[in-house]
Amino acid sequence: MAKFDLKEYARRGAEARVSELKEELDAIYAAFPELRAGGRRQRAQAQPESPSPSEGTRRSRKRRKMSAAQRKAAGERLKKYWAERKKGNVPSSGENSLAPSVS
Repeated sequence: MAKFDLKEYARRGAEARVSELKEELDAIYAAFPELRAGGRRQRAQAQPESPSPSEGTRRSRKRRKMSAAQRKAAGERLKKYWAERKKGNVPSSGENSLAPSVS
């Protein structure tokens, strides 16, 4: 019975795929030679200048701050939740025992 070396087959398959990818890259670079210089630098240079400095800068998202009252309320809700969990009154995944019941 012949012994199959799966690792060797995987290596050969990987080598074949790498070869295919290299050929595909060569075809892409032939069609778009400006891509060879690099991704981000080339795109940044190709973009037109923005009219104002504020448009060109990237803004980070700011998180809203919780007030002291909001933090206290959230803490109380969590304490109540964990007290219920310790008692064994664990709500099901779709059910929230702390939410007011709507009838």
